[in-house]
Parts: sequence; C-alpha cells; structure tokens
Amino acid sequence: MRIARFTTGDDPRYALVQQEGDRTYLAVLTGDPLYMPVTPTGERVELGDGVRLLAPVIPRSKIVAVGRNYADHAKEMGNDVPTSPLLFLKPNTSVVGPDDPIVLPDFSQEVSYEAELAVVIGRLAKDVSPEAAPAYVLGYTVANDVTARDAQRTDGQWARAKGFDSSCPLGPWIDTDLDPEDVAVRSRVNGETKQDGRTRDMVFDVAFLVSYVSEAMTLLPGDVILTGTPAGVGLIDVGDRVECEVEGIGVLSNPVLRRG
Repeated sequence: MRIARFTTGDDPRYALVQQEGDRTYLAVLTGDPLYMPVTPTGERVELGDGVRLLAPVIPRSKIVAVGRNYADHAKEMGNDVPTSPLLFLKPNTSVVGPDDPIVLPDFSQEVSYEAELAVVIGRLAKDVSPEAAPAYVLGYTVANDVTARDAQRTDGQWARAKGFDSSCPLGPWIDTDLDPEDVAVRSRVNGETKQDGRTRDMVFDVAFLVSYVSEAMTLLPGDVILTGTPAGVGLIDVGDRVECEVEGIGVLSNPVLRRG
C-alpha cells in the first residue's frame, strides 16, 4: 500500500496511490492515517495537472538521522566507520515535498545531496528490540539529507549544516509493504547518476536503528528516521535538479535555487 499526501489547492488530504496502466490515481481517504482509522471517501483524482504531491509526513516530534551508515560514504568523507550509530536531529521545518525547491542558504557555498531510505514510525516505540522493531514501522519513503558541507566542517556540530529550511525533502509517498533489507538507493543530478548503493551495505540495518534510537528517545507516530547515504555525494548549485530514488518506492525530485 502506498499513502500519499496531496492538495488540489485546498487543505492537504491523504490518499492511497493506485496505478492503472500508465495512469496514477489517488483514492482519497478520510482523516490522517498516522493518527486515526481511515476509510476511502469514494473520490478518486488522477495525478497530474492541478494535483500537487506534498511531503507524505510532517513529523510533529522529530527527524532522527544517521551519519556515516555506509562504509563507502564514511571512507569518501575521510572518516572511520562508526562502531555505533552516529545520530543527529533535523527539525520538522527542514521538510519539503516533491518538486519543492531546495533553497541554498546564504551562509553556505558548498551544499550537497544525500539520497537515503527514510523510515516512518507508525506507533509509539520505547525500548523496542530489533526483532520487534518492524511492528512499529508504518512504512518507508525517500529522503534527501541536504547538507551544507562548509558549515558542517566549521561548526563542530551539524544542526545548522543539516537543519536549515528545505534541507529534508521527503516523498513521493509512504510505501507500507517495502522490504528494506536490500533495495537500491540512488541519486541523479540533472539526469546524471551520482549515487548507486544498496541498503544491504548499511553498517546498521533498519531494525537495529529503530531499536537503538528507541533506547534513547521515545519515537512517536510520524517520526522519521533517515538511515544514511551511500558513496557518491557531491555539490549542487542553482538551476540543478536532484532526483533521489529508492527501489520499490519511487523518485523524489527537487529543483535547486537561491533566493535573492
């Protein structure tokens, strides 16, 4: 099942994504599937003109991200592979959706893309075991952990470098049936492939990460865990378009601009 959040110009609504041939339809739902039972309204809208996909979730609590969770990425950045997950937080104000712009911050001249598998938590989780962790996951989406590399180097911590507005594109929808053990994670800039990794190469897998995070902080419905990025990260600039893709979910695409 795929759950999308969308608007046709009114308040955001949720829908199930349905594919019929080369057409994609949204079967509109009542309510918010993260917090209450939902039922189809009977309304269907075709994905296209007049329909805008939004970030499928805006975390009300937190985004927990994992650094250096692929050995090849740690190596390309000149770092050792962590012996335990390297966690940091991104605010919910960093979230944007499909086709929303990544706005380069004035304080940075070195902004980079990072394609990632994102885990969406479905129910309250505290001190859960790795074996039990999948039961607390609603589903998965695609993320871009956009990073101001120069600020990351100079600040000594990552809040500004990874938490600025528009630094966390999410989308295009939540897939509740994905098996995250071995799927491709890719990125493209202006159509050119930059990253092409697989989740089987993560240092710490999804179940371990959910368990590990839940030991430190209670995970709430709608919280998001970013699971790290494979090698191949690089810089983006005004006019670029970044595509992040997770096999089995879809493609998250965002233009890059700098406000004058």
